[in-house]
Formats: sequence, structure tokens, C-alpha cells
Amino acid sequence: MTDTFAAAHFRDDTAARKLIEGIRWPDGPVCHYCGTINHAYPIKKAGWYRCAEKECRKNFTVTMGTVMERSHIPLHKWLIGFYLMNSSKKGISAHQLHRTLGLRYQSAWFMCHRIREAMRAGGLASPLGSGGGTVEADETYYGNIDKTKRRTKTTEGNPFTKGGRSGPSNKRAIVALVERGGSVRTFHIPVADKVTVTNIVRDNIAREARLHTDESKLYIGSDQYFAGHGSVRHSADEYVRGDVHTNTVEGYFSIFKRGMKGVYQHCGERHLHRYLAEFDHRYNHRVALGYNDTDRAVAAIKGAEEKRLTYRQPH
Repeated sequence: MTDTFAAAHFRDDTAARKLIEGIRWPDGPVCHYCGTINHAYPIKKAGWYRCAEKECRKNFTVTMGTVMERSHIPLHKWLIGFYLMNSSKKGISAHQLHRTLGLRYQSAWFMCHRIREAMRAGGLASPLGSGGGTVEADETYYGNIDKTKRRTKTTEGNPFTKGGRSGPSNKRAIVALVERGGSVRTFHIPVADKVTVTNIVRDNIAREARLHTDESKLYIGSDQYFAGHGSVRHSADEYVRGDVHTNTVEGYFSIFKRGMKGVYQHCGERHLHRYLAEFDHRYNHRVALGYNDTDRAVAAIKGAEEKRLTYRQPH
């Protein structure tokens, strides 16, 4: 049995910096200011480079423009944090990182959020189900919304009864789209109404795809946008009919909720989108798609580029 954390980059900052440079700069140092590739030289201060372009001549490091910029946490601890958050199927709490890495809890908590920001998918993404694939769509509700936003009446305008709060009322709505054998996209939305859900489905699923859902009224009429729309009636104990089911997306929700309840336990609504990004990243870089724990962590480090998360900006 090999000791993963015996590797030099998990124990030494210099080795950690070299590893991150190899991941971010495979063709040589890239100037953070002018973007010139492999036209810089190291200066006396460890880890710093100076751009050799006459018009630039600025100093930079490999962490500039990433979630690690201006952090006082040693780089080798950053790498351990990236690895642990990517190798733990249901996540790892900030308290656990605080104890494992010997950091203050506040530092560990903020490190977790910055790593989640690195995990967040960015840029333009191709539609799910391109080429005629099957995409499953479903919605779930997790956690209560802020007290100031809670409704006191039902959607019909009637006041809640004493026992009428067991459904989705006053809970945070999450919509997930999962391509079978492919990736997932999740969305935290204020209200799961037909207009909002229809827009999400139309904007993220290819027209040639087949859509599978449950009997929710939110998806009625979806067959006009896609090659096909199949649904199962959970209320009638129908969960599979031929190849029509929503078991894949429900499996994703199962992992998400077990992680949120068993590991994180509490999540403020303003941070929910980052927790979703964390679970999306691990699902989209799972073993079934050819990724291992190291590959997943490397993908997150690459995703840290051009992202900053500071205490001073709103979350």
C-alpha cells in the first residue's frame, strides 16, 4: 500500500510550486499581465518570475490569477486540500481540514470555498445530449430559504395549515440535468416554476436529445423542443418503463444530500451554488469516465485559473 501523502509536493512548498507550475504552465512560464509564454526568467525571490518582454517587465508567480493568489497558507497544504476535496466522494468538512492541516478554522473554511470556486465549470459548454443522447431532468428541494423570503401562503393564496410545510414550500429549489454516461449540470433557482425550468431545459439540452423526466407538470410540452420526451409515473409506483427512468439523476441527488446532511450539515443559501459546483465536479470527473483522484484534483487546479474569491466581495 502506497502512502499518497509521502509525495514531496504534499510536504514541501518548493516541490508543490513546481507541480503547480507544471500543471498550469506545461509550455513554460506564462506572464500574468501580458500573456507571453515561456519568455520570462526567475528572479531572486523564490517562485517569482520577471517577464522578459520589453513592454511588460513585470513580476509574477504561478498563483496569480487563481484562487490561491495572496494566500498565506503554504502551497503544499493547498495541494492537500485540493486532493482531499476531490478524493472524498461526499466531501470533507472545513473542521476536518482545520484539524488535518493545522490551520485556523476560518482559514480552512475559506480554503474550502476557494477550492469549490476552482471546481466550478466555466466557459461555454456544449449542450447535453448532443448526437441524440438521453438526458434526465429532475428537481429537488434542500434546506429552508432565509426567513425574510419565506412564504406564509400557498401558491393558491391560502394560509399554510399546521402540518402543511412538509413539501417543497419555503425550501431551496435545485434543478439537475444529467446526460446518461456523461456529465451533470445543476442550478439553484429561486422558484421551480414552469417558465424557469423550461428555460433551463431548452438552453442546456440539444434539440436532437431525448428527455426523460417524472410526471411533474413542469415538463409537460417538452416533446416539442426535443426528439422525444418520456416520463414515468412515480405516484403510480412506476419507476422504469423500457429505457425511460430518472434513476441516474436521482442517484446524483442521493450523493448530494448524503454529503450535505452527513458531512456539511449546514449550508447558507448564498453558498449553495458552490456546494453544487463541488458535487458536479466530482461527478463529471468520476471513475466511470476514466478519472482517478489525482486526475480530479489536477482538473480542479486547472479550473482555478482566472478565478478569485476574496473576503471583500459579496458571495
